[in-house]
Amino acid sequence: MVNRRPALRQIMAWRFEALAYDVAAALARIFPIDSVSDFGAWAVRHLGPLTSARRVAEINLKIAFPEADDREIARLLGEQWSHLGRWAAEFPVLDRIIADPSRVEVVGAERLAAIRDGAGPVIFISGHFSSFEIMPAVIIHAGITCQITYRATNNPYVDESIRRSRWRYGVRLFAPKGSDGARELLRALSRGESVALMNDQKFNGGVAAPLFGMTAHTAPGPASFALRFGVPLQPMSVERIGKARFRVIVHEPIMLEDSGERTADIEAGVRRINRFIEDRVRARPAEWFWVHKRWPNEIYKKSRSGG
Repeated sequence: MVNRRPALRQIMAWRFEALAYDVAAALARIFPIDSVSDFGAWAVRHLGPLTSARRVAEINLKIAFPEADDREIARLLGEQWSHLGRWAAEFPVLDRIIADPSRVEVVGAERLAAIRDGAGPVIFISGHFSSFEIMPAVIIHAGITCQITYRATNNPYVDESIRRSRWRYGVRLFAPKGSDGARELLRALSRGESVALMNDQKFNGGVAAPLFGMTAHTAPGPASFALRFGVPLQPMSVERIGKARFRVIVHEPIMLEDSGERTADIEAGVRRINRFIEDRVRARPAEWFWVHKRWPNEIYKKSRSGG
């Protein structure tokens, strides 16, 4: 297969986007952290409803909370835009947030210390809760060697800037999503290292498991890895407790049952992961990443056609 170089026009567009991103990030680093967070909340609360993501978020909220009336859905929509804006604006200054002990509280830090001191490796699992990038930073700052999975942005120059930002707060071991990343995760677990995966996005061809009472195709990777290596799933979540202040929770580990029926055991593991995600979303609904298409595409097409 021939790898084609991007057209000059595409490269120039990417570079312009990267320049805009770098300028915005540099400006964010000039101002106080809370001011940056407030600006992000204000901007996205006003701009988000004008985008196509508004319809996706509204559909998702109605799936998750069918009992909610229009007024409640509108309230949650507004709150999730504010949280989304805070997350986006805070990312360029996340190293400053992490460096301030008063801004990040860790519940269950003793579990991280035990993993560091020999109780690992584990499969860290979580979802896009609040300022979710704080979780890998907390794992690394606890002294745990961990491969962090990520999806590269389409713009390679912006992706490079994002990786530099993550480098500032200590996240340096990346495993890209896809087959290459999966092989790197297997190698890391074989070396006795932990791995961290986000497990709340749609995975085409994944395990069909319920989420909020509706089938959601979910990546089998975390459950498969845990069963293969006989290690626990270690759930984590993050909550916003102020403007740019957070509580990171290291939940009780989940040890999957290994009956020898690998397909059934993986499906059972995926269901347990989805239950964890659902419980956390129900507890703090405004803080989840509602703007991605979590359920089958047909649901969103049907809504668009008025069906």
